[in-house]
Amino acid sequence: MKRLVAIWALAAVLAGAVAGAQAQGKTFRWASAGDTQTMDPHSQNESMTNMMNGQVYEGLVARDKKLNLVPALATSWQQTGPLTWRFKIRQGVRFHDGSPMTVDDVVFSIQRAKEPTSNIAVYANAVGTPVAIDRETVEFRLAKVNPIFLEHIAAPLWIMSRAWCEKNRVTRPLDFKNKEESFAGFNANGTGPYLLANRQPGIRTVYKRNPAWWGKHEGNVDEIVYTQIANDATRLAALVSGEVDFVLDPAPRDVARLRNTEGVKIVDGPENRIVFIGMDQHRDELLYSSVKGRNPFKDLRVRQALYHAVDIETLKTKLMNGQSFPTGGLTPSPLGAYNDPQIEARLPFDLAKARALMAAAGYGDGFEVTLDCPNNRYINDEEICIALAAMWAQLKVKVRVNAMPRATYFPKGEKLDTSMYMLGWGGAVTDAETTFVPVMRFPAPGGVGIFNWGRVKNDKFEQLAIASSGEADPKKREELVKAALREFASQVHHLPLHRQVIPWAARKNVDVVHRADNWLEVHWITMR
Repeated sequence: MKRLVAIWALAAVLAGAVAGAQAQGKTFRWASAGDTQTMDPHSQNESMTNMMNGQVYEGLVARDKKLNLVPALATSWQQTGPLTWRFKIRQGVRFHDGSPMTVDDVVFSIQRAKEPTSNIAVYANAVGTPVAIDRETVEFRLAKVNPIFLEHIAAPLWIMSRAWCEKNRVTRPLDFKNKEESFAGFNANGTGPYLLANRQPGIRTVYKRNPAWWGKHEGNVDEIVYTQIANDATRLAALVSGEVDFVLDPAPRDVARLRNTEGVKIVDGPENRIVFIGMDQHRDELLYSSVKGRNPFKDLRVRQALYHAVDIETLKTKLMNGQSFPTGGLTPSPLGAYNDPQIEARLPFDLAKARALMAAAGYGDGFEVTLDCPNNRYINDEEICIALAAMWAQLKVKVRVNAMPRATYFPKGEKLDTSMYMLGWGGAVTDAETTFVPVMRFPAPGGVGIFNWGRVKNDKFEQLAIASSGEADPKKREELVKAALREFASQVHHLPLHRQVIPWAARKNVDVVHRADNWLEVHWITMR
C-alpha cells in the first residue's frame, strides 16, 4: 500500500512539471525498463534492439498489423525455382543522407549480415546468396530447399547504405559481446519512417520524422523521445503524470490499478515468446557450482527433478498476476508445435518425485549453482529467478541468482560464461525453424546454435531438426518438427516456464497497435 501511495504522490508532482507537454501532441514520449543494445542493425538479435532499429531501417518485406508479410523495400517477389527467389526492388527510395538505395545496397547488406559478428547471420545464411540481376532485381540462390524462406527474409535483415558503411568503416557488424564500439553503434542511416537524431545509451534516444519516406505515415508523430526508466515505480509514475505517453512494460502487479486510473489505458494481448531456463550440459565441470569433477546438469534425472520442483501455478498467480500462460512447449507460440497438446503439456509439480530423482542421481544433499538472469529484459525476470531459487531450495539446491542489466547479460551468455540461465525467445515468426536453429541446435558456423548457451547436443534431435529444415512437403515436415520437439522435451534440455502476456500502458489520448511480437510501430500511432 505504501508503494502505491508513493507512486501516485510522485505522479502528482510530475504532473505539474509537465502540464504543458501534452499540448505538443506530435512528440511521442515513451519508456521501458531496458534500452536498445546498439544501433548497428546487424549486430544483435534482441527484440527491443530490433524494434528501435526498425523505426530507422527497413527490409525487403515488412509485417502488417496482423503480422502478415507485406512489401517494403521490395515491391514484389516470386519463387522461380526450388532454389531461387526473385525480388523487385522499390525504385526512388533514398537513405536518410539523401543517397539513393540500389540493388547493390541490398546485396551488400545481406552479405554484411552474414559476418561472424552478426547475431542474425543464421537468417542471412538461410536466404542464400543474393545476386544483382539488373537495377531492379535481386535473386536469392539457395544451396538447399528452404520451406520458410519468406519468414527468414522477413527477419531483421535491414538494408544499409554500402557507401555510408564504407565511408564510416563499418562494413561488418560490431562485435557486441566483446564490447566493441563503432560509428554504426551510435549513428544510423536507413530508409525508414524516422531518422535517428540523438543517441545517449541508457538515457535518451531521439528520432525525427523522415519527410522523404517513400511510405505513408498513418499516424501523426513527428518526434520520438525514448527514455530508459529501469525502476517500475518511477516508470509508472511518469506515465500517470503524463511525463511519458506510453510504457512498453508496466509491472504485472500494477496493471489492474492502471485499468482504473484516470487518463490511462491498458492495451494487452499474448506475446509470441517462450521463457525458459537453460543449463550447461556440455562442460564436464560447471563453471559456477560447488560440484567438482562432475556436471549435475548432464544427468537427465537432475533436470527432471528441477522441472518437477517448479510450482508454475504459484508463479502465474502470485508473481505474474495471471499475466502468463504456463506451458511445457518449447516454441514462442503453440502454432510452432502445430497446437499439439502432448507437446504443450508440462511435467507436473511433484516435490516428492523431484526429491526421489535427486537422490537417485546421487544429489540427495543438493549442490550449489549460480543462475544468471537479466533484470530488465522479460516481465519480472529477476523476480522469477528468485522465486525459482526458493523452489529449488526444497531440493537442497542452493541457487545464487546473479541478476544484471541486459547490456551485461547477453554478452556474458554469448561468451558461454554461464552454468544456468534464463532466456526468452520469440517474435513475429511462429514456425519452429527459427527456434530450432539459433536456440536448440548445437553451435556451428553461420549462426547455428548462437543462443544455445548450454551447448546442448542431442544427435537424434539434430537429425530431425536438420531434416525438417529442408523438407518441402508440409505433412512430412510437420511430423519431423513434432518428432524433434518431442525428443528435445523428453530429455528436458530446457526448463520451460510460460509465454508472456504483454500489457502495454498508454495515455488515453494515444492510439497504438498492439502486435503479438511486442513490436511498437510508431508511424501507426495517433495522438489526439
